[in-house]
Amino acid sequence: MAETLGSLCDKLTIVKLKQFHTQDLERLKSLAAQEEQLEGEIDTFVKDALAGNIPPERLTFASNKVFKKEGNAVAEVDGTIGEVFSRLAEVNCSLWHEQEKVYEFEAVPSEEKDGVVKQLALLNLSRNQCIDQIDRQLSLAVVGRESVSPP
Repeated sequence: MAETLGSLCDKLTIVKLKQFHTQDLERLKSLAAQEEQLEGEIDTFVKDALAGNIPPERLTFASNKVFKKEGNAVAEVDGTIGEVFSRLAEVNCSLWHEQEKVYEFEAVPSEEKDGVVKQLALLNLSRNQCIDQIDRQLSLAVVGRESVSPP
């Protein structure tokens, strides 16, 4: 995936989740370095975008998910970049905990397995919507409404 503000924000939320869920000092040191690098990349990306140093077509990289929409509906994502970033963090927290179930899938009761897989799929759709919306919001701020393609 090409780096966009949304993808960088996604990576940062995952690093923060990893930090929260580990006590290993070496891992925490590595994650702190990743966090610092991602913060710098986000700052640079936004600065370059606002300065016009990033071509408008590089501000977005739509996930273009292909899936059966019937039965797979997820709530539309809207709001400011900060609001959507917050939603992305929330979705990634939920995704983290749902994914934990898969690591010990044999312990999940048979009647719940389909629900776990379905929830993972829906959370991933929400995650991608958040990433795409952050990118659209930045593009709107930088190049204006007429150049941003609809969701």
